Amino acid sequence: MTLDRRTFVAALAALLAAPRAFADSVEGGEESIPVPQEKDVDVIRDPVVEMMRRLDEIAPFEDMAPLWSERDAGLQAKVEALVGRLGLTEAVKHHQLGLAFVDITELASPRVASLNGDVMMYAASLPKIAVLLAAFEKIAEGKMRLTPEVEGSLTRMIRESSNAAATEMMHRVGKEYIARVLLNPRYRLYDPKHNGGLWVGKDYAKAGLWKRDPLNNFSHGATAMQVARFYYLLETGNLVTPEYSKKMKQVLSHTAIDHKFIKGLHLVNPHAATLRKSGTWRNYHSDSVLVEGGGHAYIAVALAHNDDGGTWLPQLIIGLDELIYRGSNRWTRRRWFR
Repeated sequence: MTLDRRTFVAALAALLAAPRAFADSVEGGEESIPVPQEKDVDVIRDPVVEMMRRLDEIAPFEDMAPLWSERDAGLQAKVEALVGRLGLTEAVKHHQLGLAFVDITELASPRVASLNGDVMMYAASLPKIAVLLAAFEKIAEGKMRLTPEVEGSLTRMIRESSNAAATEMMHRVGKEYIARVLLNPRYRLYDPKHNGGLWVGKDYAKAGLWKRDPLNNFSHGATAMQVARFYYLLETGNLVTPEYSKKMKQVLSHTAIDHKFIKGLHLVNPHAATLRKSGTWRNYHSDSVLVEGGGHAYIAVALAHNDDGGTWLPQLIIGLDELIYRGSNRWTRRRWFR
């Protein structure tokens, strides 16, 4: 049977919708790329990524988390006012604070506010969520099994933020594979058009550098908006499959670290269901959370580069939570994990 060009492209698009069939065919052998001067570049020299990029130019993949187009002027004004009341306007001005806030009470109609949402910062352990996603992509591909051992490592990596578990999982999955997942047009969680995003290019150890992100030179980086998109894709069941999205939610629940966003939430919304990953290194402080309860839900992400960042984040989440729950009941049934 002869296929015309359109049919062939459609078939290839279906095959490459996730980085599976070709994912392990070109492992390793890449050299580090200097930080480029232009943002619209091929960020890594990889045949798989190049094939996906060219396919996306021919038949663009639908963006399943178009949060940039869902900005809400009213919510934006409230977030800016909150930042002003907390005395953080100068921190925003000097790119010491990045913030994304998404009201997903109506999941199909998210309301988005952000400050420095596309400013990439060093995010320490927060980008371990990218390792989690890549691991489940590889499991779905059939190249890795979700054994109790693997599930235990993933859980320690996220809930306890274990660097040893993260490094072990990165070796199992492969750093090149993680990059392909983040660059995949299905997700675009690292996107040159939005100044990058999630990136994991080094073991969570002193050694083990593979590749810093080519746009901003971070070994473990993130932007607030791309992290928010990760949670939105997760909540809509669009990370890997709905079944694996649910399993990732289970891993992201029940954090063992009580600080930053969680510290603030324990004061004002202690019964909420939360999915969460944070990061800390020296004066870099980051946190991300999806909160649900009392008929409302939201995503909050903050990245800070300041000695006081660890105190900013609890204050921010208290104020952001109040924007959603003012005058309403915060009780929750924890529907995610039934």
